[in-house]
Amino acid sequence: MKHIATPEFIILFEKYPLYSQENNKDQLIIAKLFDTFGSATWYLTEYNPTDKIAFGYVTGLAHDEWGYVSIEELEGINHDQLGVPRIERDLYFTQAVFSEVVKPM
Repeated sequence: MKHIATPEFIILFEKYPLYSQENNKDQLIIAKLFDTFGSATWYLTEYNPTDKIAFGYVTGLAHDEWGYVSIEELEGINHDQLGVPRIERDLYFTQAVFSEVVKPM
């Protein structure tokens, strides 16, 4: 089920294909995904709709880091008992540069 890579999601990234922000020190965060039953959050900066691969910063896992993530894999993660998707897009997120969104602890 495509609940993340919707047509609206793809439009958000039209001007931000993979590698489009790699020379930008303070990248623009285009979309935010989060684990509704956990602590993980993905701040996405670039996306390739053909391969369904995004690049961004993840927090709340073993280590906070920049890297690539498969949107198809995230869409396939469901709650064990409830069967509902665990990863959702924050529909109220406003695009901002990384330094304004992620504050170091």
